[in-house]
This record gives sequence, C-alpha cells and structure tokens, in this order.
Amino acid sequence: MLIGAILRNRYKIIRLLGSGGFGDTYLAEDMDLPNHPVCVVKHLKPKDSSTLQIARRLFDSEAQTLYRLGNNHDQIPRLFAHFEEKGEFYLVQEFVDGEDLSREIIPRQKLSESEVIKLLQDILEVLAVVHQQNIIHRDIKPQNLMRRRQDSKIVLIDFGAVKEISTLVMNAQGQSSFTVAIGTPGFMPSEQANSDPKLASDVYAVGMLGIHALTGLQPHELPKDPISGEVIWRNWANVSENTAEILTKMVSYHFNQRYRTATDALQVLISPLLPPQPTPAPASSQPPKPQPPQPTPSLTQRLTLQISQFEVVTVDARGNITNRRNCQAKYFVEDLGGGVTLNMVQIPSGTFTMGSPAGEKGRISNEGPQHQVTVSEFFMGKYEVTQAQYQAIMGNNPSNFKGEKRPVEKVSWNDAVEFCKKLSQRMGRTYRLPSEAEWEYACRAGTTTPFYFGETITSDLVNYKGTYTYASASKGQYRQQTTEVGIFPPNAFGLYDMHGNVLEWCQDHYHSNYQGAPTNGSAWFNDNDNQYCLLRGGSWYYIPVYCRSATRYWNGADLRYFTFGFRVVSVVPA
Repeated sequence: MLIGAILRNRYKIIRLLGSGGFGDTYLAEDMDLPNHPVCVVKHLKPKDSSTLQIARRLFDSEAQTLYRLGNNHDQIPRLFAHFEEKGEFYLVQEFVDGEDLSREIIPRQKLSESEVIKLLQDILEVLAVVHQQNIIHRDIKPQNLMRRRQDSKIVLIDFGAVKEISTLVMNAQGQSSFTVAIGTPGFMPSEQANSDPKLASDVYAVGMLGIHALTGLQPHELPKDPISGEVIWRNWANVSENTAEILTKMVSYHFNQRYRTATDALQVLISPLLPPQPTPAPASSQPPKPQPPQPTPSLTQRLTLQISQFEVVTVDARGNITNRRNCQAKYFVEDLGGGVTLNMVQIPSGTFTMGSPAGEKGRISNEGPQHQVTVSEFFMGKYEVTQAQYQAIMGNNPSNFKGEKRPVEKVSWNDAVEFCKKLSQRMGRTYRLPSEAEWEYACRAGTTTPFYFGETITSDLVNYKGTYTYASASKGQYRQQTTEVGIFPPNAFGLYDMHGNVLEWCQDHYHSNYQGAPTNGSAWFNDNDNQYCLLRGGSWYYIPVYCRSATRYWNGADLRYFTFGFRVVSVVPA
C-alpha cells in the first residue's frame, strides 16, 4: 500500500508501522473527524484466492470479537471499522500511544519481585476480561503489551486469531484447511504448539513473561527438565516461595496443572488464598514468633472515654441505600505528640459466627467451617494507622502514596509488630495487632452479610477497584491509590475503612481452614515452619469479592507491599 493512499475516502495512510506473516500495519489519519486523529490500519491478505471464503469467515468473526472486547474494556483497543476490498481485508483500530513492554523487560536485566507481581497483576486483569468471553489471545509477549503513555495502564493488542487469515493453506485433497499453531516460541506451551490452545495457554505465556522479567533470561534460554518438560528457572531468580509457587504453577508443562484462566491466576496472585506446601525454613532464618509480651500498663491510669455520633447505612444487592440509622461509640484519644493523635474505639464483648456460609459469592474453603467465637471487650483503632502516626512513632514513612491522613502502607508484619512495641513503650499500656477473630468480629459489627454495608459495596462507600462489581451493583470508580482515612461511612461499631483502602495485618499465622481454631477470640499460632501471617479487609487495588468480611489473605512476615497496612488494638481498664 502506498504512503498517502486514502482508503474508502476516509483513512489516509501516513507510514508503515510493521510487517508480519499476517500482513502490514499502518498509521493512518481519520479524515472524517475533526483534527484528523490517528488510527491503526491492519491490511490482511490471504495467500491465494482458493482460501478467500475461509478468510472472509475468520475475518468477520474476529472483527465481531474485537468490537465486543474493545467496547467493554478501555485496555483493549477499540475497533472502528472493518471492510473487504478486492479480496483483501482491513481492520481500523484505536491507536495506542505508548511503548510496548520490551522497553521494560530487557534481556540480562532483572526486575524486582514487587515490580513483577504488579506487572503480572496488571496483565492478568486485562486478560481476565478476554477469558471471560472464552477468547484465547494466543500471543501474549512483551511486544503485544503496551504501556499507555497517558495513564501508564497496560493495553493488550494484536489478537492471534486475525493471523489465521494468512496461514490458510490447501491440503493434499484440495480441501481448505488452516494451521492454528499461532504464537511465539518460548511463550507458547506444548498444547498450543500442537494446534490445541486453551485458556490456560495464555496463563503459561504470562507466567513465562514474569519469569523472563525476574531472571533476565529469555524463555528459550531457560533449560527444561528432560523427563517432565518443566521449565527450570529458580536458580536465576531471588524470589519468595509464595511467588515462586504461583509462577511455577502458571508454567506447568501440562495445562491441567496450571490455573485454568487468567481470573484464577489473578485471584491467587493478589489474594494468595490457597497455600503452597510449606517449605522448611533455612536453619539461619527465624520464623515470625507470637508478639512478645509488652510492658505492663499502669492499671491505675483511668481512661476518659468520649462519645462519637455517626450514621450507618445499609445497601441492597444493587448498592442502593435502604436504611440509615444513627449510632454511637465510646472511644479514648492517645496523644502521640506534635499534634498527632490516635483514636481507640471501645468494641463490646460478644459472640459471633466466624467465616462465610457455603452460598456466599466468592467464598472458598479457607473461610470455613463457620464456627462460634466469643470475644472479650477490647479497643481498636478507629482508623487504619496513618502515615502521620507511623512517622510519630517510628520516625519514618515508607508509604508509596504520601499523605499524613492516608494509611501507612508498604509495611511488613514485622514492621507492624515493632510499631506496636514502640507505641506500648510510649503510652505505658499494651498495644498489639488484632487477632484474626477480633478483626472479623469488629468488621462485621453484628452483621452476617458479605459486607458490613449489606449484600454489596459501591465506590461511594469503599475505596476498592470499583470497575468490578459484586452481586447486582453497578460499576463505579477505581481511584488507583489510597484515600485519607475516615472519608467513607463507618460500621455500627464506629470503625472506618474495614473494607478496602489497605489490607490489615493480624497477629495470627495462616491456617488453611478453621479446623481447630480458638473459640475465645485469641490469636492462633503455628508450632511448625509455616511462616505466613494473616491480612484482612481488601484494599484500594482489589476487586470487591476480595474485600468481604470473611476473605482471608496471607503473606510472609517480612514482605512489604503498597496494599499492606494495619490498625492496632489494646485491652485496657475503662
């Protein structure tokens, strides 16, 4: 096609962007629109006239797929037009202004584990939308993942099915057939190479991309076990056992051993609910121990309790507010110095049902069995520990999203325990992390629904990934960062942000279910080498199903991430 040519009296070809087996790709101007915005034109040409009918069928099918995907997700390019002229086919698509991930994932250069986890999450979120339509991309690789310049989001491009048009061949009997072994060596698993791709084939490709980023080695440079066919990669990466388990499962040789879809892989990556087999710690490492006894508080120090008044709302499955009621809670205030205070809310004693019922949407087995737990009275932070509070006690602020009234994040379990220790010494009374039972009891505040608001949440009530929904609620806002504590409605105990904003560390070690769990509200520790600690509550980065009252998370005691925060509790004489 000549530069300067105009297709259909509308699309003016500016320059060639690339050529491949499927045809040529051009940058063009849309002459019908104001300011002549640029777009992308893909020119697809079958090998010969005998394959034209099959090519036309594939082309129309692919165009409809691209229309459907691009119209439902802003990280998949929109298809503006598709047409056929003289037995050749044209797709006109949205132009993505950015650079592909080959500029970020560079051979011989390694990304950190946290960078790779974030990258994999971003990719899997987009791919999950594709898989929900039962569509296999078939060519996930750095060159087909664009970092959009305006917002740094990942955009998934170049869907593999259009390439079938150029692979049409004639078999020996003169019947039309076509190859479907489309993909890129190294990122393409065995079943896809054998022309039998699955949704799990895309999961393999994403896993190989993550391994490529962690090791600095390209997929074809990594050895494989001569018997099992499994990729050998751990020797070239410094990565936690949790992340290693996930990546190894993603790139398992047989598709039945992988996560079935991008959604499944994403769920485990952002909410590692299904634990890997515990790996014994090296002799030199120390597993997290129960928090040490804190200095004995002065029992003669009486608290002055104040009363706060607030409104509590309840929503239906659509997210509509169906009830408003006024509540009150007692609390006391700690002065941390420099104008920084800490509000501690009185949580009454009571008995509740811990865990989720079998029919709750999003429930998995580690949220059961449901069991009765009796909790003694305690005091809990009205808000997640803020950056100003953390700075006042620890003398530093590790947070990614800065703001004195925002929750502190990028803190490990060990960091949170150290904060409690120093706060106890400063205040003269015992502070600690909540037990998991205390946390869920405080979050539910007498409710038995998935959220303390009711059957669902909305982005008017919680800071989470509002572009995803739960129950029958509508999509909302995804803020892509933490927000100041206390700007959303509280629960009936007067606690704020128990759903969303940041995950909150608990005292306990992780157990895969509640068999044998304490029923008195105390923390539950392991005597073995399991080094994982509990987090609860969801975050700004999580979809609503992962922000439920019963959802459980776990991670290593020394891991810091921009979704990890905490709040404190205290048991003191009132």
